[in-house]
Amino acid sequence: MAKAYLVGSGIAALAAAAFLIRDGGFDGGDIHLFEEQPDIGGSLNPGGTAGIGHTVPGGRMIDAGSYCAFDLFGGVPSLDAPSVSVTQEILAEHENFTWDDVTRLVDGEGRVVDPHATGFSERDRLELLRCLAVPEGRLDGKRITDCFGTHFFTTNFWLMWCTTFAFRPEHSAVEFRRHLKRFIHLLPEFATMSGVHRTRYHQYDSLVLPLAARLRERGAVFHTGCRVTDVELAPGREEIRVRTLRLSRNGQQEKITVAPEDLVLVTNGSVTDAASFGSHTAPPPTPPHRTDAWFLWHRMARGRADLGYPSVFDKNVKESLGESFTVTAKDPVLLEALEEFSGREAGRGGLMTLTGSNWLLTLVADRQPVHRDQPEGVSVWWGYALFPERAGNRTPKPMTECSGREILEEVLHHLPLGEAVAARVLETSTAVPCLLPYFTGPFLRRTRDDRPEVVPGRSVNLAFVGQFAETPDETAFTVEYSVRTAWTAVSRLLHLDRQPPPVHKGHHDRHVLAAAVETLRHG
Repeated sequence: MAKAYLVGSGIAALAAAAFLIRDGGFDGGDIHLFEEQPDIGGSLNPGGTAGIGHTVPGGRMIDAGSYCAFDLFGGVPSLDAPSVSVTQEILAEHENFTWDDVTRLVDGEGRVVDPHATGFSERDRLELLRCLAVPEGRLDGKRITDCFGTHFFTTNFWLMWCTTFAFRPEHSAVEFRRHLKRFIHLLPEFATMSGVHRTRYHQYDSLVLPLAARLRERGAVFHTGCRVTDVELAPGREEIRVRTLRLSRNGQQEKITVAPEDLVLVTNGSVTDAASFGSHTAPPPTPPHRTDAWFLWHRMARGRADLGYPSVFDKNVKESLGESFTVTAKDPVLLEALEEFSGREAGRGGLMTLTGSNWLLTLVADRQPVHRDQPEGVSVWWGYALFPERAGNRTPKPMTECSGREILEEVLHHLPLGEAVAARVLETSTAVPCLLPYFTGPFLRRTRDDRPEVVPGRSVNLAFVGQFAETPDETAFTVEYSVRTAWTAVSRLLHLDRQPPPVHKGHHDRHVLAAAVETLRHG
């Protein structure tokens, strides 16, 4: 029987394992997932405890067009109710607890900004329409700033768009355009975020754990604490075929000979590689000058243009740097204050961006509990900054040099909650900062060949999955992207009839286009 070797254990690798079993007829025991970290989950893996403070790595976009993800998780039982699938659970959560954001943007004076007013000038609208209309190839290698004037980046539309998806002005124009087309159906309700689907708990608890449990039931083998150091290809250029895997496990070197019928699926790159954690009283240490999650891709692609250019994504930390922070509170005072401020039940408010923040802070107060095992009386909320390298408004130093408490003080400085509430929040909360050198790596300026195809041309048994494999039209940094690359890899390597459904293309629907244009008309 053929065996499958998967490098990584994030959503993409887990999905690939599931498709190998479901569509490829693989026995679970013939599927091996190698994970360098002690736990599975990749970039969705949280950490910490209620005592020392949780760390939430954020979430990935899910919407009605997440066809591949809904198809996959439609066959995965929920951990809370095995008779219900994870997909049914997500759809029920969306129906019963829809986001209704009325405080999406808050200005420097603590006032709510009307997000329905895009702030566009006529030039902004024309530039946006031109970006949508131009063929993607014309944007190859360009930044967003190459397509828009400076005023565009001051508009309410940009402030909402960039903080929803984590775009910086210098990021890829190609990726920005793909997001515009892919999510154009969300524009009429973008201010309230009511078109975004969420899981009941953090995505690790609601997606990773049930999918991993399903794979274990089927016998899939997880090798944690095991790093794949090399994927050796057979000599010659007529075909791409993996012949050997080299591993490092507990300080010991191992070798796996890959048979001609075996498959190798590699998660190349990681947005959370070299993540650096601080504490409530100390800033994150400087990230190490290493790229463990990228090293394998570098080694594989050396001298091979058909396997992509990893240096485009891991050698420009200045433009991919981001920082998040997670607040674990023993008093619900902040959530109660936000409920009063917004007039919405905690968890229904979606994102809140503090537009007066030099760091461009965005807060996320999800429905509680965030974690399935979260103790009663403990609340968890989190946030992130797109420009952590800048000096703060209250704190005259970069966010990267701030402790969790200093970051929390900066957040409270921008919220109109009053001194008494702020004091209680500081007294009863623990904030943990996390510095992420490759946070927005999938959005860095690139050309069409910088990311390898999911199944490179002439590949016999090698595929790439995850955020740094190329899938036309679909948008990176989403759950759908990871699952689609996995399904594509399995179906193409095995030459299956069952292929992934086409990417959602709302821009082909005249009703969707008309609603989007009407939304963008508001100045």
